[in-house]
Amino acid sequence: MRSSTGKSCKEARGGVHGRVFPHSYNDIISVENLLGAWKEFRRGKRSKLDVLEFQSDLIYQVTKLHGELMSKTYKHGGYKHFKISDPKPRDIHKASVRDRLLHHAVYRILYPYFEAQFIHDSYSCRLGKGTHKAMNRFRSFAAKISCNHTRTCWVLKCDIRKFFASIEHAALLDILCSRISDQDILWLLREVIGSFCSKGSPCSKGLPLGNLTSQLLVNVYMNEFDQFVKHKLKVIYYIRYADDFVLLSHERHYLEQTLSYMEVFLQEKLKLELHSDKVFIKTVASGVDFLGWVHFANHRVLRTSTKRRMFRRLREREGSLGEEAARQSYFGMLGHGNARKLRTKI
Repeated sequence: MRSSTGKSCKEARGGVHGRVFPHSYNDIISVENLLGAWKEFRRGKRSKLDVLEFQSDLIYQVTKLHGELMSKTYKHGGYKHFKISDPKPRDIHKASVRDRLLHHAVYRILYPYFEAQFIHDSYSCRLGKGTHKAMNRFRSFAAKISCNHTRTCWVLKCDIRKFFASIEHAALLDILCSRISDQDILWLLREVIGSFCSKGSPCSKGLPLGNLTSQLLVNVYMNEFDQFVKHKLKVIYYIRYADDFVLLSHERHYLEQTLSYMEVFLQEKLKLELHSDKVFIKTVASGVDFLGWVHFANHRVLRTSTKRRMFRRLREREGSLGEEAARQSYFGMLGHGNARKLRTKI
C-alpha cells in the first residue's frame, strides 16, 4: 500500500502503532455485513425510486458487489451534485445506492474501533453525542471556570475554513495507515476516499458531505488535532463539533497563546486553515455564538439568523401536510434554550 505521497504506510507514519484494528477485510465485505448494512441504509428511504430499484433485485446486487470486492475489481461510481441551505449554501454529493451501501458496510465495522479512540468532548456524528450535549457541556465548563459566574470566563471560538473540501487525501490515508495494517482494507478506503475531489482543487483533496463514511473520516482526521490539544497543549476545557471548536479559560492571554500553537498544527499537520472572520475571543457575559445559540452566563438565546430561518421555513410549510411536524420539531429545538416567547409565537 502506497500513500499518494509515494511513501508506504510504514514509511509515512513510522509503522502501525496503538491498539490493533481487530477486523479483517472479509468482515467488511461479507454478505452478512452487506445485508446488515442494507437494513440500516434503507431506513427512511423505502419510498425512494433508486432504493426500490436496488431492493427489487437485492440478492443479485449484493452478491455482485461482494464478488467485485472479493476480486478487488470494485470501482466507486460518480456523484450527483445538488445544493442545500443549512443555513448557508452547501454542496452535497450523493453516491449511487450501491456505493452508499458499501459506505454503510465500511462504517459499521470501522466506527466502533475509532469511536473508542476519540476524546470525550468531540460531539459531531457520534452516537450519544450531538449539539445539545455539546451546548450543555459548554454551560458546565463556563460555570466551573467562572466559579458559578463570580469571575470572568473567556472563550476562544474557532471555525475551520472550507472544512470538508480541505481534507488532504494523503494526510488522511497516512492516519489510517497508522491504525490499520490490513492492506485490503486500506485499498478499499483508498478507493472510497479517492472517489471524490473538491471542485477547483486537484483530485487529492476533499470529502463529500453526502457520504456516511465522510462523517467518520473527518472525525478520524480531526482526532489528530483533538489529541494534540488535549495531550500536548494540555487544554482542559475544549469542545469540538465538526469544524467548530471552543476553548474556555479565565485567562485571555492563555487563549491567545494557545491559538498560535493550534494554527501551526492545523496548517502543518492537517493542511487546514482557520476562518479568520470566525475566530474571536469573548467573555461568556457578553454572549458567545456557538452551535446556533448565543450563550450567556445563566441562559442562551437562539441566534438571530437561526430564528429567521425557522420562521421562513414555517411560512413555506404553512397549510401543507408537513406544517405540524415542522412546528413540533422546532418546539423540541427551542426546549434546549430560553425561548418561551418564540415558542408562544410559533
